[in-house]
Amino acid sequence: MFGLWIALPYCLYGNWVWGGGWLAQGGVNWGLGHGAVDFAGSGVVHAMGGVIALAGATVLGPRIGKYDSQGRPKAMPGHDVPMVALGTFILAFGWFGFNPGSTLAGTDLRISYIVVNTMLAGIVGALAAMVTLMLKGLKPDPTMCCNGMLAGLVAITAPCAFIDPWAAAVIGLVAGWLVVVSVFFWERVGVDDPVGAISVHGVNGLWGVISVGIFATGQYGAGWNGVVRDGMVKLYGSDGVRGLLYGDFSQFFMQVIDASVVAVFGFCMAYVWFKVSDLITPIRVSKETEIEGLDGPEMGTLGYPDFQLHPSGVGLSTVGVAAASTAAELHGRKVVAEQN
Repeated sequence: MFGLWIALPYCLYGNWVWGGGWLAQGGVNWGLGHGAVDFAGSGVVHAMGGVIALAGATVLGPRIGKYDSQGRPKAMPGHDVPMVALGTFILAFGWFGFNPGSTLAGTDLRISYIVVNTMLAGIVGALAAMVTLMLKGLKPDPTMCCNGMLAGLVAITAPCAFIDPWAAAVIGLVAGWLVVVSVFFWERVGVDDPVGAISVHGVNGLWGVISVGIFATGQYGAGWNGVVRDGMVKLYGSDGVRGLLYGDFSQFFMQVIDASVVAVFGFCMAYVWFKVSDLITPIRVSKETEIEGLDGPEMGTLGYPDFQLHPSGVGLSTVGVAAASTAAELHGRKVVAEQN
């Protein structure tokens, strides 16, 4: 039931943008460009997921140990960075089906632009995240670089068919910077986002939607959402999707409306349901279960039987486990963490 309710905002908003709904008809009804334009889903897929994640994180609250007694955020690093990198590259590979596949026809030669734009945004996003960290005096954290790549891919998803490659690089550059700034921002305001979903998908999904209204060249998308403006055809030869840099401020305004709708509608609808669901069945486990880890109490088996924290709070630290593992390898014996 919970999954179906969370899927409902996706269905409704997706219909508004991709199903000929009121946002798609913004061009016909209000004269705002071609209505809401989102080629492969920066808003419909990613921004919606990101704002739902924000609602969920807000209701759940931060993990135990995320903030110290003064309210300062503490790093809680993941346990398998190579797996993070592998997952990122699997996602990046899949994006070349996600974006070019949204042409719905291999005979649409715009597919070549989409492939190049997707690749450029992802690469520049990763580099921009790395440089942003270094400018802040930090090390180039591989997990944040991975988030930078995903942020670039998320942001390019909406405008990928309508822009030139230089604009794809700019969009990726902004996305890579934005994801780092956003991650630190949400930490400071007390929202615990373990994987950066709010920043990667939510914030950069909104940036991708808005970027259509800035960088779209007008070379592609003639007749999009049923809009054909004779004035534009006489002026440019065709009436493709065109952003403010290419003479159509109304498209930018429509994209801002679109971004505002997904942010407000998605958050409000998800927040209400998270609250209602929490009243029916608490969606956060007990303190003891959280400290022990959910794999045993929730799933009945331990993901890491050689290392576990116990409800008493007694257990090996991360450094201690690393030292024990090293000693085990050197001496050929297995070190097992036991409850005191």
